[in-house]
Amino acid sequence: MAPNRELDATDRQLLAVLQRDGRISVNELAAEVSVSRATAYQRLERLRATGVLKGFTAVVDPAAVGLPIAALILANVEQHSWRTAREKLRHLPGLQYLAMTTGGFDFALLVRVADVETLRDVVLDRLQGMPEVRSTQTVFVLDEDDLLAFGARLDPPRPSSSGHHS
Repeated sequence: MAPNRELDATDRQLLAVLQRDGRISVNELAAEVSVSRATAYQRLERLRATGVLKGFTAVVDPAAVGLPIAALILANVEQHSWRTAREKLRHLPGLQYLAMTTGGFDFALLVRVADVETLRDVVLDRLQGMPEVRSTQTVFVLDEDDLLAFGARLDPPRPSSSGHHS
């Protein structure tokens, strides 16, 4: 992997457009960001080579594919077993997201399953059955906005130059 360099405004624009539509052509991408096709192509290749752009994917509605139940599971593990625990957690049925965290919990997991019975089995049998796991807390997701699926900003909003907030 090539060394990473600071992303400029054009790189961020390219990435934001790609997040909205990963199937856009290089010509359309260049036009939308107001750069030449050659510039867009060269920057895309650099973003891929440096690992900034990891790939392209389809955004799928979990409920439409039979996974209407989403839960955030917060887990604490034995202090010196986090590596083993992380490897085992990666293989949980329905796991969509896994993060090592600070604060009151060691890991945060997003699990999607077909029904509450399956979630019960994941939490009580699989997760709490791991010797590395000390405790869990499960939170049902009632509604969600997948901001990345809609081209979430890659950088925080900047305050306006007038000093007024809208």
